[in-house]
Amino acid sequence: MDFNFILLFIDSAFLQLPDFLGGDRMALGSDDPIIKGLILSMFAVSGFGILLNIFNSAVRRKMVDQTKLKRIMKETKAWQKERMAAMRSKDTAKSAELNKKSSYMNKMSMEMMQMNMRPMMITFVPLILIFYLVLPQLFTYTVAISPIPLNVIPGDMFQLTCTAQQALDSTHICFGKENHLMLWAWYFLSSIAFSGIIMRLTKTSMDLG
Repeated sequence: MDFNFILLFIDSAFLQLPDFLGGDRMALGSDDPIIKGLILSMFAVSGFGILLNIFNSAVRRKMVDQTKLKRIMKETKAWQKERMAAMRSKDTAKSAELNKKSSYMNKMSMEMMQMNMRPMMITFVPLILIFYLVLPQLFTYTVAISPIPLNVIPGDMFQLTCTAQQALDSTHICFGKENHLMLWAWYFLSSIAFSGIIMRLTKTSMDLG
């Protein structure tokens, strides 16, 4: 399982201000931004994504014992693999033996989750402050164009690109901008694109390979 992607997804999900907190999830940006033009905006937002990824990795490297984390991950993965193999082969004796370690493995999984979530408690506040106070002043609502729609998740909770319906609505920020990528969405995609490289360079990757 790619834990890097999961952590990035959780981290970036907070970048959408929910309706119940009094905001439009997609209305992040300025009518008169400091940085103008799609090309410049694309590179600038990607730059912020890279810098914040470096900051996140530095905090993870400082706060998380990477050797211990990878040992727990390796041990947990090996146990799960053995357990599944025993279940498939209907080896009840082996399954019973492995089940005795369930409480210990659950404890290890909980410890691993706590180790992964701890750095987010530090990086969350700076990320939110930068994203809601700085970036909307610098950029417009949409900062890139996609050749195809990227809204693969049903519903409107995680829309990356402006829809055809929104592009026809003169009151919407996506008016006339079908398949344009919103500010938070381009930041999210940029973060994913560079996170693996940055985590490997800083030796904070959660991949066992």
